Amino acid sequence: MNDFIHRVLGVAREFWTSGLEILILALMLYYIYIYLRGTHGARILIGLALVFLTLTFISQLLDLAVLGWLLRSFSVFLAIALVVIFQPELRRALNELGSHRFFTTALQRREAIEEITDAMFDLSSKGFGALVALERDISLKPVAASGVELDAEFSKELLLTIFHPKTVLHDGGVIVSGDRIVAAGCIFPLTQRDDLDRTIGLRHRAGLGLSEESDTIALVVSEENGQVSICHSGGIERNLNVDRFRKRLSQLLIREETHAKDTAAQLERETGLPASGGGALVSHSSKPRSSSRA
Repeated sequence: MNDFIHRVLGVAREFWTSGLEILILALMLYYIYIYLRGTHGARILIGLALVFLTLTFISQLLDLAVLGWLLRSFSVFLAIALVVIFQPELRRALNELGSHRFFTTALQRREAIEEITDAMFDLSSKGFGALVALERDISLKPVAASGVELDAEFSKELLLTIFHPKTVLHDGGVIVSGDRIVAAGCIFPLTQRDDLDRTIGLRHRAGLGLSEESDTIALVVSEENGQVSICHSGGIERNLNVDRFRKRLSQLLIREETHAKDTAAQLERETGLPASGGGALVSHSSKPRSSSRA
């Protein structure tokens, strides 16, 4: 009886491991297909796979020893050829893996924050209005579809070029995902709140609207007075200087502070502006502006 049980368990274990191997291989092939489909190399891969499988089947069926030996010998060269053919795709996959959030260090995030800070205040000093959305957990693909796809590496120079007043895309919003500028000239949803100060312009309303519908952090540079603002969680923090902007962006992206309410209260005491929530979002001492584009 014990031998029978051990035999049954051995068969079950063998079939269980085989099933697991088949499942892993199937998932690997599926994701490879998803990643490579639509590329020029995918057609080459399909053609080589069909030829290789056909010749292998024929050699096994007709017991062609020489052909089988040749196929086994050329399999190594075929693997090297695939690496050469799919070099761009492999490089892109490894780059995406290395830039994944799991592998992103706090130092890398701080460097990105420094670059964003420099870009926003450079825009401010030049008098360029800007609206930048930093994508987080909630995807902004539907919003990105309303603009022009770029998929370019983030840089201050590119951002200055996009928001130059004489460019076509300067009136829309830019979406940043990770270290890439995904799209420009995007149309952000405007907030529907009716309790906002009348000096709040369209860029600020668009940033607020997007932050109400997602966990996006929207950065706004006023074209009228160069004020730099941060919109998040349906609220806005306006007229931030360089140090305050850098600190708040670090808190929002790196989450250094454990008590967000204490931070918001401190910001309100320092600037006299409410950090988020209802009520007027501009202090009474702020000068009204004549234009609504900011």
